[in-house]
Amino acid sequence: MPIENIPEIYFEDSKVNPDVFVYDFKMNNNVVKSKVNLSMHMFSFLQVGKKQVHFADTAVAVNKNQSLLLKKGNWLWTELLDTDAIYYCKLLFFSETKLSEFYNKHVNNLKPSKNEVGYFVIENDSYIMSYLNSLATINEAPAIFKYNLLSVKFEELMLYLINKYGSKFELFLQSLISKQISPFKKVIENNVYSNLKLEEIAFLCHMSLSTFKRHFINEYKTSPGKWLQDKRLLKAKEILKEGQLKASDIYLDFGYNNLSNFSIAFKNKFGFNPSEIPS
Repeated sequence: MPIENIPEIYFEDSKVNPDVFVYDFKMNNNVVKSKVNLSMHMFSFLQVGKKQVHFADTAVAVNKNQSLLLKKGNWLWTELLDTDAIYYCKLLFFSETKLSEFYNKHVNNLKPSKNEVGYFVIENDSYIMSYLNSLATINEAPAIFKYNLLSVKFEELMLYLINKYGSKFELFLQSLISKQISPFKKVIENNVYSNLKLEEIAFLCHMSLSTFKRHFINEYKTSPGKWLQDKRLLKAKEILKEGQLKASDIYLDFGYNNLSNFSIAFKNKFGFNPSEIPS
């Protein structure tokens, strides 16, 4: 699957890299785990549909009642239609420069942030809905006037979110400014029980699959495929032993495309079928 460079693919002029940029994204089909290289921090104001994102060692899902502020970097995005035949979200991008300007102007003397989560969930309210309507009118303005208005609107939004979420939001902003990337092992071990494939985990580590495998073997002294399979099957066995769920309920959650493959791997590991698990 190709990597999408966002927001660059949305720029009308590839030579222009604005510090703040808004784009209306629409589609009429589901897209599952597309690879995205996000070069700017981004607000995603979902208006119709559902969205799930994976970043390094974390994942989050939202619907139209929530919005997201996403840290720049490599993401896996799943975007799903809801009852309507269209998916629609308004995207607001901003640069490190724009963030630093705002932070230095409005945020005072915080302790260093230890936050490593790549997203901040925003609960949509009447202000957010009014704000989105105001962004829609700006889109029709001439280029330089539009940029100046967007700069003001960006500052307005950030001030509102600081007022609404307080130090929690301020600390998240501070974490966006830091250049730290989640450690390799933290990314791996926080995706052990996900349904992500090796290639997708490698992408979240900012590595090619071959580089990822080399790093993994150096760190864990075994191949990533075997290590992940063993961990996931052991967890699946624990869940099945509780008796609340069947193999058909959980095989997708552990990265298997069908029940048959899961059952074969399970029997090869433990010597009996998932349906025969001892109580």
